[in-house]
Amino acid sequence: MNYTLMHKNIHVADIEIDEDTGVIIRIGDIYDKEHLPAGVPFCHNETIDRAALNKWWTGRSIPASRMGINEALETLGVYNTELLLTKCLGLSLSDHYWVRPVDSYMTWESVNFFDNEFSDDIGDVLFGSAGKSIGFNYSSPDNTSDDNLQKRWKIIDGKRCLLKSGSIFQNWTV
Repeated sequence: MNYTLMHKNIHVADIEIDEDTGVIIRIGDIYDKEHLPAGVPFCHNETIDRAALNKWWTGRSIPASRMGINEALETLGVYNTELLLTKCLGLSLSDHYWVRPVDSYMTWESVNFFDNEFSDDIGDVLFGSAGKSIGFNYSSPDNTSDDNLQKRWKIIDGKRCLLKSGSIFQNWTV
């Protein structure tokens, strides 16, 4: 799957993401090294450190240790959390990076979650309350929310709100 890494509407670099694993397998043309994500170095040989870019990219995904994630992935029919990233174009409510399919004319203004509606489908699945088992709309910032506690984004009275569940602790007696 071929994409352009974008910072809002700025073309950063062309990348290829493996559709089976969700990781970046190739970096193509580099357009603007000044807009690389923080911590991703531009090497002396005029390339981007692919390992660092992958660490940044996969770090955007839901952790595999998130409570209930295995059940959610099974419901969604997705192999791993990294594959959810491309399904929402890597969009987040934490920054302004995203991936645009090559040959697409999408703009930041038309897709970002700060200004546009997003689906509740993924949040419903992550909280175990999915009302359906097929036909999910993956356009959700929930695909890029980190931490181990269950959480989801909702638009409430026009505001983006992050809802988190608590963890369950068990009392042990000796």
